[in-house]
Order: sequence, then structure tokens, then C-alpha cells
Amino acid sequence: MTKKHLNAHLNAEPIVPAHALSGKSCAQNLLAWYDRHHRVLPWRVTPHDHAQGIRPDPYRIWLSEVMLQQTTVEAVKAYFLKFTNLWPDVQALADATEDDVLRGWAGLGYYSRARNLKKCADMVARDFKGAFPADVEDLKQLPGIGDYTSAAIAAIAFDIPAAVVDGNVERVVSRLFAIKTAMPQAKTEIRAFTEQLTPQSRPGDYAQAMMDLGATICTPKKPACILCPLNDNCAALIESEPELYPVKAPKKARPIRYGAAFILLSPQGEAYLRKRADKGLLAGMSEVPNSDWIAADETASPEYIAQLTGIDLAPFAADWQASGSITHIFTHFELRLSIYKADVSTVPPSNNGWWVAANKLHEEALPTVMKKAISAALPDTFK
Repeated sequence: MTKKHLNAHLNAEPIVPAHALSGKSCAQNLLAWYDRHHRVLPWRVTPHDHAQGIRPDPYRIWLSEVMLQQTTVEAVKAYFLKFTNLWPDVQALADATEDDVLRGWAGLGYYSRARNLKKCADMVARDFKGAFPADVEDLKQLPGIGDYTSAAIAAIAFDIPAAVVDGNVERVVSRLFAIKTAMPQAKTEIRAFTEQLTPQSRPGDYAQAMMDLGATICTPKKPACILCPLNDNCAALIESEPELYPVKAPKKARPIRYGAAFILLSPQGEAYLRKRADKGLLAGMSEVPNSDWIAADETASPEYIAQLTGIDLAPFAADWQASGSITHIFTHFELRLSIYKADVSTVPPSNNGWWVAANKLHEEALPTVMKKAISAALPDTFK
């Protein structure tokens, strides 16, 4: 579709399905589909078990929802099982140290989630006697829990008919009603429609059904509309253009930052790490020594980029050897690091540095960008 046709399409009057679903019939159709086709997930109580009176564990729902933010289901499964193995309930997590939680989280990204996870566990254990509150507003008062997570816990764990709106739900609802407002402005409309559709009965199963529908049927590309339980009533399908929704605002160019990272190796085969500051990006995580990350626009000269990534940025003089470069994508910028390594016997005194055997690095709270940096110099470290 050309830009001209796209603009004409988005400016057209919205199509209302001839047999528009009521909220009740939407829930009935969707729940019948979910009962047959739900995903089996380690934190989920199946519809059959739920019908037998088995209740979802609020701790496991909370933990999974926090982990799933900005992360795929497949990536989360292993972390969820590791966490619940180490800390089977909220009191156990409250008793853990923040460093232990960060080590368990390393690799999942968005590390403020892990720090808030620990703060939230502490608060639930201290102020709520180890039990999550069964109230949306009370849940919102807990660290790291906002509109989405509070609604998800309330609906799934406590059967409160809260409107649960994640990325999958946004896509399903925007297509059902052919919402032509661009994201993120469309979020208000999407939430209003979701509130109308959310049933009083089985709201938790309904929320998970919407998520599953978006994840498996109403996918961003090539949705399997023929299999959708709501296909007769989808305005976007009637328009024959479901992939146009949700409408996205033009993307802004992601800025690029540059820097250098330095891998220090001892005669005993140890690598030198230090701890990042307690505030800011990747706060409290482990890292290899590295320079400041400086932004440079596309007009910057190669000479200037070389200054931002060069060996002169090393923390001290040594026989530094170039070991390639890495690129890592953060939410708001792209980072490009040149990597150097050196064999050293000593390093200048530091209050926040330590040596770690190379075969123990996987146990450290290293964010993915630092694992990439180390792997550039020591390729087999994390295999």
C-alpha cells in the first residue's frame, strides 16, 4: 500500500462490523477457544485446573509478569524456573540479597526490574505479611508495579475484572475495532474498549486468552485470521488490512553512542570486574572497565569516532591488544564498543573491583552488553 493510499485509508470513516460482538459474546467465544488452545506455561494454572478450584499463585503471576516485560515467553521460561527454584515464595526472595537477585537476573535486561523485584518482595513481606494485596490500587503502590502488572495480578490471581492491556492485547483490540489513531495516543481508546469487553466471570482466563490470541493467532505479521475465534467481527479483517493495526507513528532514528571496553587477564586466567554505580543505566551490575559512552551523530568524522573508541581511553598503561568490536541495542540508543584485552599481573587499587576465574564469569551479574564485550576477547567464555 502506497503512502497516499495508507493516508486515505486511515482518514476514512471507521468500519463497524455488521454483527459486532457484545462484550459477553466476545468473552464466550474467546474463552471457548482458550479452553481448547491455551498455551501451557510454567506459571499458569490451566482452565481445567482452575475449574477444579486450583488458584493461581499471586507470587508466580507477579514474577512472570515482571519478567515478561520487554522479553519473550521463551526467554523467560528458564529464568522463571531458576528463580522459583532458588526463591519459591515472596518471603524467600525478600530474604535474598540484591546482588544474588541481580546474578539470577543477569541476561534478562532492563535491570531496574530486578531491583524493583527485590524492593517489592521486601515490601510485601514486611507490610503485607507475605501476601500480595487483592486490590488493584494497593498493588500499584508496590515498587515496579504499574497499570498493566497490577491489572494482570488482580485478574489472573484474584479474579478481579480488571482490564489487562499488554502489547498483544493492544494489537487484538486495535484490529477488532480498526482503531485509526496512531500509537501511543491510541492506548486510551484501546483501554476503553478492553474495559468494555472484559467479563465479570473468569476475567483472569479472559486476560490470558487475549494474550494467547495475540501471541499465536493475531500476530504482528501474517495473522492467522482464518483460525481466529473473533474473525467474523473484526473490523480490520473486514477492511482486509489487519497488518496495518495497530497504527504506528513514524520511528525516530535511534542515536548511537561509542566507547571502549577493556578485558584484563591475570596470570592465573582470571578476569577483572568492577561494579557499576548504584544509580543510572545497569545500576549495581558487574562490568569490565570501560570508557564513557559518548553520542556522535552521522556527521561525525572517522577521526572523532576513533577518539571515542581508542586505546587511549584505557584505565592504565598495558600491552593492550585490539579484540574487535561489538554493537548492543538499548531501548533509546545503540552502543558500539571497541574491545581491547591485556595480560596484567596487577591493577591499580580499587574499592569496587575483583578478579574472577574465567570459568566462573557466567555466575556474575553481568548484563548482556558486558558478556558480549568479554566474548569478543574470550570467545568461549559463555558457551
